[in-house]
Amino acid sequence: MLQNLKEAFEKKYGEAPLFYAQAPGRVNLIGEHIDYCGYAVLPMAIEQSILAAVTVNDSKKIYLANTEPKYKDFTVSSEDIEIDKDNPQWYYYFLCGVKGIQEHLGKVPLSGMKCVVDGTIPASSGLSSSSALVCCAALLTMEVNHKSLNKVALAEISAKCERYIGTEGGGMDQSISFLAEEGTAKLIEFHPLRASDVRLPEGAVFVISNCCVEMNKAATSHFNIRVVECRIATKMLAKARGLEWGRLLKLSQVQTELEASLEEMLRLVAEVLHPEPYSREEVCKVLGITTEQLCTDLLSPNTQHVAQFKLYQRARHVYGEAARVLRFKSVCDEAPSAPNGVQRLGDLMKQSHASCRDLYECSCPELDQLVEICLQSGAVGSRLTGAGWGGCAVSMVPTEKVESFLKSVRELYYTADPRRAELEKHSLFVTKPGGGAAIFLED
Repeated sequence: MLQNLKEAFEKKYGEAPLFYAQAPGRVNLIGEHIDYCGYAVLPMAIEQSILAAVTVNDSKKIYLANTEPKYKDFTVSSEDIEIDKDNPQWYYYFLCGVKGIQEHLGKVPLSGMKCVVDGTIPASSGLSSSSALVCCAALLTMEVNHKSLNKVALAEISAKCERYIGTEGGGMDQSISFLAEEGTAKLIEFHPLRASDVRLPEGAVFVISNCCVEMNKAATSHFNIRVVECRIATKMLAKARGLEWGRLLKLSQVQTELEASLEEMLRLVAEVLHPEPYSREEVCKVLGITTEQLCTDLLSPNTQHVAQFKLYQRARHVYGEAARVLRFKSVCDEAPSAPNGVQRLGDLMKQSHASCRDLYECSCPELDQLVEICLQSGAVGSRLTGAGWGGCAVSMVPTEKVESFLKSVRELYYTADPRRAELEKHSLFVTKPGGGAAIFLED
């Protein structure tokens, strides 16, 4: 990959790269759609990554190219970076990273640079290709401008600046991209951001399978609608318990304020929220706000059209999934002495997928079919990973069953469909915990 990128750079710009920057994708083992609610998640970096070749120039212009022909070149002045939220092209994700560092440095003039980007993370697959691109850009921008920051700071900056393109994520993707270490998954906690090693049990591996349905978070409102529903549920629960609900934005904050357990929060959801969707009018009536306040204070730009909100289901998923993350880590901490540890982790993964499918409604028919096939093929657990509505499943497979598992999934899901068969080579693979983002020179 490095040699091909070097040759592409030299062909494009007529010179050799000065250095390379790399940021990995990730697979979230458990803890879906809860990072933006303030809860811990449990991802690991994967070996697939975004890689950029870079050189510096005095023109104050940023020249961007991609080894994939379908992605257009782009040039912009470093003094005039604008992100078009309504047109989420690949280079705008890159420029999110550049702009985030620029803002952090106090809008100082940035050096010009020439970049060629390559990658092995399937796009729009739920393996965080877009966030890896943002992280890679932020890291190389620091290097080009002779600045340094620790990995935690870079992760926090990258999480904030990806919002320039309209995605209201919670920071998991950027955190694992910078804080990952080879050989271990991480429990990522927020406020403050910190990462703890999670040693995965021996006797099983993780296999990623792409359902081949693409979902670009920034190009749809699905993701941000869920963020908004959790925000409104937060207000409703807080108000029902007499808290200062106006300042609370995340479901985790309600739990903290009430000093309650996750089980108690699930009981509170059942007591306060009804399973039927809430209309705009009902939300406004319960909170005592106007429609205008709802639109300006609670809805995001691409969710202004939403007429109904499933608050009960979203809050139930979040509190239940947060509890599953803690149980998953607890089983890993007990290993290898944990009785039936692999099976218990698999059960938690199955419960997570059911919750994502039924309560959070972020799966799709193809993902559900793929998860079922993975379980039939020998996985002890399988679930969607990433935002959902397409993308990948992650499966926990006993080591001795890996070859038969791959053969079965290949035959049952990919071979029967010509388009899937064409994509299968990059859509079904075993992965292990990889390292974090890095700058390096050619050997």
